[in-house]
Amino acid sequence: MRHQVSKDLFAYWRELKGARSAPDRSDIDPGKIRHILADTFIIEVDADRAFPLRLSGTRVNALWLREQKGGSFLDLWSADDRQSVSAALTTVIDGVAPVVAGVKTRAENDARLELELLLLPLRYFGKTHARVLGALSPVYQPDWLGYLSAGPLELISMRVIGAPSVRSGVPFRRSEPIENARPRPRLVVYDGVNRDVDIRF
Repeated sequence: MRHQVSKDLFAYWRELKGARSAPDRSDIDPGKIRHILADTFIIEVDADRAFPLRLSGTRVNALWLREQKGGSFLDLWSADDRQSVSAALTTVIDGVAPVVAGVKTRAENDARLELELLLLPLRYFGKTHARVLGALSPVYQPDWLGYLSAGPLELISMRVIGAPSVRSGVPFRRSEPIENARPRPRLVVYDGVNRDVDIRF
């Protein structure tokens, strides 16, 4: 992790979880992380795996000039990257493992912006496979934020934090063929065990 927002949220998440695999949603005290709330969000793990946003910080909303609560987290991404992001969320949920990623986007005026994404597993009233706590923080505060809308997010790199072993990126096998899809490395889970995957796009 390079960004302070990610570092602070990860440290708070780790403090809350203690010896557990993940903390509970009810453990979170917004006052303790008020300085980074604008860059944070919470994703619901729904049956359809559309991953709707239950909460979305003001700076996350400002990127697209609209409230993101209720919308699918996958819809924020380019079509080419949605399956990778879905695989990353599955790794966070099934493997109870944090994921950090490098992200880029462009504003309507073609200005480029790089961001860091952090995804953390979260229980909901003791239930696993329920929520994901995350942060999406820009490398710098762009002058167009709140005035121009960002385009779809695109992945630059992705890494599982604290996985037991290292393995190079392996192509993700699609469950259904997608026409004109370009081959891309994907996060994968082997026999229910997370591998530390460093994927560069």
